[in-house]
Amino acid sequence: MEYRNMGRTGLKLSEISLGGWLTFGGSVDDKTAFACLDAAVEHGVNFIDLADIYAHGNAERVFGEWLRGKKRSDFVISSKVYWPMSENVNDRGLSRKHIIESVEGSLKRLGTDHLDIYFCHRYDETSPVEEVVRAMSDLVRQGKILYWGTSVWEADQIGNAVDTAHRWLGYQPFVEQPRYNMLDRHIENEIMPACAEKGLGIVVWSPLAQGVLTTKYLNGVPEDARANYSDWIKQDLTPENLDRVQKLTVIAGDLGLTMPQLALAWILRRPEISSVITGASRPQQVEENVRASGVRLDEDTLAEIEKILA
Repeated sequence: MEYRNMGRTGLKLSEISLGGWLTFGGSVDDKTAFACLDAAVEHGVNFIDLADIYAHGNAERVFGEWLRGKKRSDFVISSKVYWPMSENVNDRGLSRKHIIESVEGSLKRLGTDHLDIYFCHRYDETSPVEEVVRAMSDLVRQGKILYWGTSVWEADQIGNAVDTAHRWLGYQPFVEQPRYNMLDRHIENEIMPACAEKGLGIVVWSPLAQGVLTTKYLNGVPEDARANYSDWIKQDLTPENLDRVQKLTVIAGDLGLTMPQLALAWILRRPEISSVITGASRPQQVEENVRASGVRLDEDTLAEIEKILA
């Protein structure tokens, strides 16, 4: 496993990380989740990404149970705040009240006294940026979080948060978490340059387009596949994209890689990327994904891939 600094900080993240979205406390049982975590750590993964909304708190609970008895400082643990956790009108968004109360809930479920990274899980149009920056800065000063970041924010929103933090002598966000993969490259034009300018690292989710960038769907949609009920996946499951995956799979084979490994290595070609957050429903997927760390794609290969994706 290779490691990268998170933006303009000294924090080092494993190039491949493990996330609990849809898996921990959800689509996989606790025993399988523990096995995936064991496999990840065995192969050098140090960054585990969670959120309070994942399985409505259960993802944090599962990881917290696995963490017991282990050395806390070995891990970079993140969680997120924004989405509604109850019917209470204040149990949502990025108000100071919701941020402060939410971090306490996450820490309790995780069984730790601090988060390494705390993400604003979306931008909140109803909460002033100054309020968000001040609340996050207070949590940093209290030692309850070490860094804070944004997730699925626009370039101007990120820039405004950084400038506001500097204006009020607060702590700026140092990481953005967007969706990014071979089929969704929207961050390349504005968000990547903005993060580079402001010193933010980028940790990306959905690097395999929820399975589309594997060979899983090349021969149709399996009966037990998430694509049968996920409109999001269906949007990517077009004949054009499946044709791209078929051609990319040939390139991967020529390089001695699997299709997922090629997709992950392609993301890591960008120096702006600090880590790629992967999901796994069995340990074998973790073991396959981590082998993408350190893979270097030469210019000819990247040019060939670009022709297919264009």
